[in-house]
Amino acid sequence: MSQTVGESADQDLTCQMPILEEHCWSRSCASRVESKTCSGGNWIASKAEEMMSIITTVLSNAYGTLHSMHTVHLIRRGLVLFTVGVVLALVLNLLQVQRNVTLFPEEVMATLFSSAWWIPPCCGTAAAVVGLLYPCIDRHLGEPHKFKREWASVMRCIAVFVGINHASAKLDFANNVQLSLTLAALSLGLWWTFDRSRSGFGLGIGTAFLATVITQLLVYNGVYQYTYPDFLYVRSWLPCIFFSGGVTVGNIGRQLAMGSGEKLHND
Repeated sequence: MSQTVGESADQDLTCQMPILEEHCWSRSCASRVESKTCSGGNWIASKAEEMMSIITTVLSNAYGTLHSMHTVHLIRRGLVLFTVGVVLALVLNLLQVQRNVTLFPEEVMATLFSSAWWIPPCCGTAAAVVGLLYPCIDRHLGEPHKFKREWASVMRCIAVFVGINHASAKLDFANNVQLSLTLAALSLGLWWTFDRSRSGFGLGIGTAFLATVITQLLVYNGVYQYTYPDFLYVRSWLPCIFFSGGVTVGNIGRQLAMGSGEKLHND
């Protein structure tokens, strides 16, 4: 009896051994698959993280390059506009002094180009501010200026502006009202011929108002004076000159911005 029980136990043990071996083998295979899956997932995650870091680095470097290029072009445009403002101030003020429209003290008349030293830097700074502001306002309003966008038109606009300023010193009318109305019509004609934008008209009006107020304060404090003032302390046609000057400098700034923008786009 005992022998029979022992033989049946051995048979049960023999039958369970393959099951245990198969179970151990399946667990080892599953652990290997899991380890391979985990290692593969970690490898993919590490590669994805590495690619993201590379992409982030490239984008940050590109943004830094574009930002630095934009800053460089902005400084160049400002310097060009400043130079244009200085040259125009020297030339146009010389015309005014020669016609005795503007009077300076005798010691000032002995200086270079018969002009006060502070006028060209102030006009250059104003030209840089106005010229850089025009394209910014265009982008803010979403109305890019596309009317006569070429340097030939800009040069003609400068010539017309110089002609308007020269007319203010050369033309003789019966009274200042007729002269002011004539120069106002010429200034509006300059805007209509070379600009025709709402932003240009608005900035021209703002420039004329602000510049006229500053000039009134300067004349009131005795810095210089105008002969035969008829608009408080200055001449009534002075806002027309400032308006046409703002439109002219604005067109120069727009043309410079368009050239720098195309170059950045191509790069």
